[in-house]
Amino acid sequence: MSEKKDTASRRDFLKLAGASAPAAVAAAALAGTKAEAASPADLADGKMQDTAHTRAYFDSARF
Repeated sequence: MSEKKDTASRRDFLKLAGASAPAAVAAAALAGTKAEAASPADLADGKMQDTAHTRAYFDSARF
């Protein structure tokens, strides 16, 4: 007969991780803090801001 080890197996870890994720979400939802959306920057004429990030994106998207 084989002896059972005292350490947790990979399967036990996955069971625990699967059960604790929804509990963490529920705890965060019940924390009582209110999330607020960031206010959008003032955009002239509805255009995107000209930044280094947007320039890099447009350069990489060119064919």
